[in-house]
Amino acid sequence: MQTGLSETGRFRRNERIKRPVEIHNLFKCGKRASVQGAKLFYAQNHLGFNRIGFPLPRKYGSAVERNLSKRLSREVYRIFKTHLNTGYDMLLLVYPGNDSFHSRCDQFRALCEKALLLKE
Repeated sequence: MQTGLSETGRFRRNERIKRPVEIHNLFKCGKRASVQGAKLFYAQNHLGFNRIGFPLPRKYGSAVERNLSKRLSREVYRIFKTHLNTGYDMLLLVYPGNDSFHSRCDQFRALCEKALLLKE
């Protein structure tokens, strides 16, 4: 899948999941897909757009490592969001390990393929 920067959009405030109740409901009631080093929790939200959150497991590392991981995840989502079906809430849970942009892209693509979230 070719993704050029001209195809991508912004990651807007209304696309973020931050409320603890929503995060807890996705962990509890959402469907899940997993690959090595990452899990995706997802459920339909009946809105016209996707929302996503990037929680990290406890003891992920230092604040610098946590911030880097979230920045990478946000950028990967921003690039892929035009290729995703709309109307879903998602949580991308990433475990400590190989934090590189290319590995995160591969993980997110594989998770979306397993969850059938990519447009055909």
